[in-house]
Amino acid sequence: MRERFHGELSVLGELLSAMCGMAGEELRLANRVFLDRDAEAAVELAMVEAKLNAARTECEETAQKLLALQAPVAGDLRTVLAAVFCADRLERMGDLAQHIADQAAREPEFAVPGHLTGQFGEMAGLVSSMAEDLGAAVEGPTAEVFHSLARTDERVDALYEELMTLVTGPEWTDGVGPAISVALLARFYERFADQVVSVARRVDFALTGELPESAVRDAPAEL
Repeated sequence: MRERFHGELSVLGELLSAMCGMAGEELRLANRVFLDRDAEAAVELAMVEAKLNAARTECEETAQKLLALQAPVAGDLRTVLAAVFCADRLERMGDLAQHIADQAAREPEFAVPGHLTGQFGEMAGLVSSMAEDLGAAVEGPTAEVFHSLARTDERVDALYEELMTLVTGPEWTDGVGPAISVALLARFYERFADQVVSVARRVDFALTGELPESAVRDAPAEL
């Protein structure tokens, strides 16, 4: 019975690992829509989004079955509950990637003024690297991985603050529409990064029973 139970726990882990890959792929595709103006990437993104949503449902159903039939306790219970939490956040990451692509697609020209492409290129690269590193955190969680992600998240937060200060300052001359686009896109990337840290933090807690020492809090599911 316990052998079967732990086999089903392994299935949860495999689902989460697959979801990490899907969320990361969605972000890469969103970056192509935004930074490379690749309209075909939006079609691919929608297909990955559908798979991610289905995986989230499968993860929740598997977890509910384990809770109802196996009544796990201690570390096993932490693992099951962490899987449900993380599946929700991973699906949210996919939604945020979709928002990036949708916002970029709404603009007839480039979604942000040309003089900000450097900041957004850096932000997109940082968040993409975080999404890639998250897979390692899920497969072999360590506090070191969490802290590395948290440090990168701090740089993303700094870029977000720089952009928001710029678009709300008196020297902004690019108009209201571009300011709104900049603010939305920066927010979507910043929230994606926060969700990555939140997932890594919960995975580490499931493994150790202790939250990593950090001031970073679990990010809320909404924007």
